[in-house]
Amino acid sequence: MKTLLLPIRSGEADENHPAIARAAEIIQRGGLVAMPTETVYGLAANALDPAAVERVFAAKLRPSWDPLIVHIASREMLSLVASEVPQKIEHLSERFWPGPLTLLLRRSAKIPAIVTAGRPNVAVRMPAHPVAQSLIRAAGVPLAAPSANLFGRTSPTSAEHVLHDLDGRIDAVLDAGGTDVGVESTVLDALRDPPLLLRPGGVTREQLEAVLGLVEIYRPPYDQPPEALASPGLAARHYAPQAKLVLVDGNEAAFLEELRVRVQYARDTGEYIGAMTPEGWLTPELIEGGGLVLYDWGPWEQWEVLAQRLFAGLRYLDKPGVAVIVCPLPKPEGMGLALHDRLMKAAK
Repeated sequence: MKTLLLPIRSGEADENHPAIARAAEIIQRGGLVAMPTETVYGLAANALDPAAVERVFAAKLRPSWDPLIVHIASREMLSLVASEVPQKIEHLSERFWPGPLTLLLRRSAKIPAIVTAGRPNVAVRMPAHPVAQSLIRAAGVPLAAPSANLFGRTSPTSAEHVLHDLDGRIDAVLDAGGTDVGVESTVLDALRDPPLLLRPGGVTREQLEAVLGLVEIYRPPYDQPPEALASPGLAARHYAPQAKLVLVDGNEAAFLEELRVRVQYARDTGEYIGAMTPEGWLTPELIEGGGLVLYDWGPWEQWEVLAQRLFAGLRYLDKPGVAVIVCPLPKPEGMGLALHDRLMKAAK
C-alpha cells in the first residue's frame, strides 16, 4: 500500500478542499486516514464500519482489548454514538467541546462492539482542530481515531511522525503541520459519582473541578488484566521510545547529577545519552565533553509548552546509538499531571 500525503493548512480547512474530499472518500470506502487534531494525530476510520475499525487495530498492531475514542463534529452526530446523554455530561460538553476532553457515555447500538472492545461505554470527543472537524463532516460519519502510531510507541504530533511508524500501512495522511496541545485528550468517566479522571490530558483536573467539584484520579489495581481497562490510554506501558527512558526528580541538580553519571559510562562504551533539557539547565562542561544528544524542551514549569514539545522531543532523541534518555519529571499539577502520566508510562 502506498500512503498518500495530503497537505492542507488549518486555515484552508473546508469540506470541499481537495485534500479533505480525498480523505473523506477514503474513509467512506473503508480506508484509514491519519488526521491532525489539536492533541496528537489520530488514525481515523468509519466508526460505524466494523471492518474499517478492525483495519485500525491491524495497522497499529493494537490489541483488540484496547478500546478506541470516537470523534464527532456535531451534537446531532452524538446521537449515533451514545444511547443517552445525562445532564451532567451535557453540561461538560457545552463547556469543553470542541476541545481535548473525552467523555464516557453509554454505547449506542449503532457503534460496533469492536470500537469499545465489548464494553458498554464508548469514549467520545469533539476535536477542536478545523481539519479534523472538516474531515468528519465531509465523511458524514463519526470517526474512530486512536493515535496514529504503532501501539505503545511515542504518540505522533506531526505527519512526519505518522509516516515514520505507519508509512505503507495506512491509506493517507492529512498533513496540517504540528499539533498545538501535544498530549492526548483528557478521558473522564462522569457517569460515576464523583467523576473519575481516567487519563489526564489537555483539559486539566483543576478545570474539571471548577465545573464538577471533586474529581477523583484513577489508580489502576495492581493485578488488573489489560482486558478490564475502562477506557483508551490506560495501558501500563505506553507512549514509549525504544531507548530506555530514565526519569529523575524535577530539579536541575538531580538532572545534572544523573547526566554526569550516565555520560561518563556512555563515553566508556561508545554510546550516547539523550537529554530532555529544560531551558538553561545544562552546564558548559557537560556539553563540551561530548556523548550527549540534546533536545531543548523549553522553560521548566511552563507545562503547556513542555506538553506541546514532549513527544517530538522523545522521538528526536530516540536515535540509533542513544542508549538512554534522561528526563526530569514534572509536578503532577495542571498540565504537569498529563506530562507526569505520559512519562511514567513511557518509562515502565
